[in-house]
Amino acid sequence: MLVIAVTGCSAQKTLKMEKRDMVITGTDKSVQINAEIARTNEELTQGLMYREKLADGDGMLFVFDRDDFLSFWMKNTLIPLSIAFISSEGKIMEIRDMEPGNLNPVRSSRSVRYALEVPQGWFDRVNIGVGDKLAIENL
Repeated sequence: MLVIAVTGCSAQKTLKMEKRDMVITGTDKSVQINAEIARTNEELTQGLMYREKLADGDGMLFVFDRDDFLSFWMKNTLIPLSIAFISSEGKIMEIRDMEPGNLNPVRSSRSVRYALEVPQGWFDRVNIGVGDKLAIENL
């Protein structure tokens, strides 16, 4: 199991991450999201920590080198988030809510390649759910 934890990150250091407009497609809809891409160990570790806001339609996509069971926590995270665990093919396998500052791990129930964090409730607000697909070309 891959655990995302804070180790040696300087508090409130802002990382410049690549941003991409991405599309999530369901059976009768397509929704665009502007996602920051976290790939490096430093980016994966910091994630959305210390952010005071995250607009609907914005998020962070965590990209891993291989499929694994993922685990996230909300240390130093100030805003409520929803997280989608996504397969290597881009299929949303599950969606979970996470509360600010909660140190209890939120684990994927399956081996996945990606995780997408968005403002809590965004998936429901745009009618995106399990089985819908994130376009992951060129990641």
